[in-house]
Amino acid sequence: MTQRAKIDTDGTVNAADEAPVVHRVAGLTSAEVAERVARGEVNDVPVRSSRSTVDIVRGNVFTRFNAIIGVLWVIMLFVAPIQDSLFGFVIIANTGIGIIQELRAKKTLDGLAVIGEAKPTVRRDGTAAEVSTSEIVLGDLIELGPGDKVVVDGEVAEAESLEIDESLLTGEADPVVKKPGDRMMSGSFVVAGGGAFTATKVGREAYAAQLAEEASRFTLVHSELRSGISTILKYVTWMMVPTAIGLIISQLVVKDTNFKDSIARTVGGIVPMIPEGLVLLTSVAFAIGVIRLGRKQCLVQELPAIEGLARVDVVCLDKTGTLTEGGMDVTELRPLNGSDETYVRKVLGALGESDPRPNASLQAIIDAYPDSDDWRCTESLPFSSARKYSGAAFSEGNGDASSWLLGAPDVLLKADDPTLAEIDHLNEQGLRVLLLARTTRELDSPEVASDARPTALVVLEQRLRPDAGETLAYFADQNVAAKVISGDNAVSVGAVAGKLGLPGAENTVDARLLPAEQSAMADELDRNAVFGRVTPQQKRDMVGALQSHGHTVAMTGDGVNDVLALKDADIGVSMGSGSEATRAVAQIVLLNNSFATLPSVVAEGRRVIGNITRVATLFLTKTVYSVLLAVLVVCSQVEYPFLPRHLTLLSTLTIGVPAFFLALAPNKERAKPNFVKRVMRYAIPGGIVAAAATFTTYLVARSYYSGTGALDAETSAATLTLFLVSMWVLAIVARPYTWWRIALVATMAGAFLLVLVVPWLQDFFALKLVGVTMPWTAVAIAAAGAALLEVAWRWVDRRFPA
Repeated sequence: MTQRAKIDTDGTVNAADEAPVVHRVAGLTSAEVAERVARGEVNDVPVRSSRSTVDIVRGNVFTRFNAIIGVLWVIMLFVAPIQDSLFGFVIIANTGIGIIQELRAKKTLDGLAVIGEAKPTVRRDGTAAEVSTSEIVLGDLIELGPGDKVVVDGEVAEAESLEIDESLLTGEADPVVKKPGDRMMSGSFVVAGGGAFTATKVGREAYAAQLAEEASRFTLVHSELRSGISTILKYVTWMMVPTAIGLIISQLVVKDTNFKDSIARTVGGIVPMIPEGLVLLTSVAFAIGVIRLGRKQCLVQELPAIEGLARVDVVCLDKTGTLTEGGMDVTELRPLNGSDETYVRKVLGALGESDPRPNASLQAIIDAYPDSDDWRCTESLPFSSARKYSGAAFSEGNGDASSWLLGAPDVLLKADDPTLAEIDHLNEQGLRVLLLARTTRELDSPEVASDARPTALVVLEQRLRPDAGETLAYFADQNVAAKVISGDNAVSVGAVAGKLGLPGAENTVDARLLPAEQSAMADELDRNAVFGRVTPQQKRDMVGALQSHGHTVAMTGDGVNDVLALKDADIGVSMGSGSEATRAVAQIVLLNNSFATLPSVVAEGRRVIGNITRVATLFLTKTVYSVLLAVLVVCSQVEYPFLPRHLTLLSTLTIGVPAFFLALAPNKERAKPNFVKRVMRYAIPGGIVAAAATFTTYLVARSYYSGTGALDAETSAATLTLFLVSMWVLAIVARPYTWWRIALVATMAGAFLLVLVVPWLQDFFALKLVGVTMPWTAVAIAAAGAALLEVAWRWVDRRFPA
């Protein structure tokens, strides 16, 4: 650490006021580290990762419906031909597919998590080196800088204007200044300054460790989509149990038929009530989404973020690091008030040297103006997003002393300062302007900027991301409003946004003029698109204001000033090169630092939600008609019309195979809320029509056929009607049509026709149409059902809009 001393105005060092020398702590030795590892004093909190292999297998195998189907399958293996046990093999195949896809997703996630893992800087044997979070041991000395997250509890050992934000833990918005001996809590992060602290609690003993472990664990469950499916399955179970009991009694007690045939038909009535493939397809769709995004170097830290971003209608963008690349270039230096340019260059060089962790602006100054070796920094004020400036005091080579501020001109200057007009002209060109000003006050004084004398303007050019314009155009095309929220000058931000084609970029708003009241702020946010001079707390308030107007908000950022807003947004998106704190709180990390990856994430989320909504309609239509058919059979005291093999065939051709393709197809429609309502408003009328048409055909066939083989003929006619109505449900769900969707529906119809005309398939599935009259009657009833479906679904669209 650098020695600091107070310098009198005449340039001499006042020994009485000289600050104490801060000795650099060497940290643990290698032997001490090894000793602590042997004792188990290691930070063993698991890193963010996917579910374990055991959890994946258990989650796919041991489900409520797998248990029910497994019992029924074992029964069928004993009492019926293998054809009636096909549903069991389908479940095994489905479970295997689910496990394989999740394991692939796990491999992708774990690989990306290692790439994106934060590596704290630990000082050992007097040397600083990056280590994995899990390698930190008790007593380690951990170095900190702006944006770094405090990963374990500890005690401050070194501090240089160290300011810590503990708001994520305590709710206290103001940064806390830390001094040697102060307590550090895991989960907080550095907003300004630097230092080092000694780890006093590691692993699960740390203050925020258990909370962080739980929040960081990758999960497949907490999402509107999956909770909606769980709700549906709960209701299905309630309907299924009494219906199945009634069917069992009806087929085994009331009807005096062949015992084994009765069991087979009873199982045939129970199995299709279970939407067994719905959960599988949801998991597979999410898993494939993770894999697809992983190939684009996008780490999904919380799976619901995929569907969450698909629901977003407002995306808030931080300019620096999102619309622009991280680096900047000094394009011009304008001395003010007759200042000597050579002297100004020395000041800038010294300012660059005074900050051990420069931000992008200061790094550009460092690159342009080398340090003057004969200047010594005696006091420093690190840059803060809340202050909008940094500062340092120097002992110059000739013995003079001076104090300087470097930051936002419109913050450091009075509102009527004529220099601001010159600065506005530069800002309108999209340039970033910093003011170098001399001050006579102490740097830690709240009034340090009140008498600042303008000395020079430093003009910086920001490098626009080449793909940012296309990305903004994508959001505009998808009806997602983009709001640029930056700490920079509003006019400059608007000029950058205008170059990228952002609608409304010409109307910029200085956030210092925004109303504090949430509703009024939300109105301003709805009307405008570009906001400058936004403080970190304001960013958070703006996210909350947008949410109060019913918006689903995504926030992107890479700096420590974005952390609070990222945490509060519905979806937080961090750049991989961003600060450790932003990566820790974000649900999505773009490891390639490419803003252009966001459309892929949005598209993936829309694909998952839109397609699962489609296929859920197919599965639940089957559940509804299966329950109704069972109820009609019980009430009519007739044999159940189908064997398990019939419904396995129908489910495979009208639901299973088509659903797999539909679930993975592109889908650009923005996700809508109320998943359960939107699915059931189609599934209920669809199931009612299918059950009514099928049972009508069955009753007509029972009166038409008689004698030996009549039940098989009745079953075949009813199967034909149910297949045709189910195919029409599929045809409606597959809209809007593309060539492959038409081909998919046609292929499924062709496969069923093949079963009806190939003799050995007729025998295998016990399907043979007898005569001409009844089969055509079945087709006519199915046609009437299809027409009724069209009418019913269009009425539902008008009566119950999604």
